[in-house]
Amino acid sequence: MTIDMNCDMGERADIDEAALMPWISSANVACGGHAGDEAMMEHTLELARRFGVAAGAHPGYPDRANFGRDEMAMRPEDLASSVFEQIARLDAVASRLGIPLAHVKPHGALYNVAVRHSEVAGAIASGVARWRRDVVLVGLAGSPMLDVWRAAGFRVASEGFADRAYESDGSLRSRKLPGALLTDPAEAAGHAWRLAQTGTMDTLCVHSDTPGAAQIVRAVREGLDRRGVLVRSLTERRRIE
Repeated sequence: MTIDMNCDMGERADIDEAALMPWISSANVACGGHAGDEAMMEHTLELARRFGVAAGAHPGYPDRANFGRDEMAMRPEDLASSVFEQIARLDAVASRLGIPLAHVKPHGALYNVAVRHSEVAGAIASGVARWRRDVVLVGLAGSPMLDVWRAAGFRVASEGFADRAYESDGSLRSRKLPGALLTDPAEAAGHAWRLAQTGTMDTLCVHSDTPGAAQIVRAVREGLDRRGVLVRSLTERRRIE
């Protein structure tokens, strides 16, 4: 079995990203919409290069005050433009450093709204298409957003969350509810293994701002390693739809 491990990064200056990088294969770098700035983008991208981690864009609702975790009412064309502008901003830094961007994963509320609303998922695809089409779009495993992106001509990667609880319908439990975050490393590692065993996940996420993220991501990775699971970036994996 082969799977990718990704982490949302470039969002907060007080996070020790160097402690996370050895255990992951892909980094989703904030593009200045919900968080991040050019200096943080450069720092995270340089770390990704040093540790051999693939880099991708992590655009969100342009709402820094709420960290992109609240839904925003935006016209599809305005949302597409925002997604494009955020990715282009990151790509300018990555190009200057000679670092390719391989994937795009929406952040926070934008991700969760796109799970439920095809119009929002379509706007994300439109924004990414203005930049490039030869990238992988990362979205919730089993959700309609992946179908929208496939129909738009993109390769997709189905994602599971090692540090998040799920509802019975397969959606992520709201962060506003108790138990939404799995902060015990052993619990997260067991959860990650159960997700991987379904055979429906291309990538597993651990958030860099989850309390104890460094311990969680290490436990998840070591648990997969012990079970013979190969952790490889999405660009290295063969099974991309």
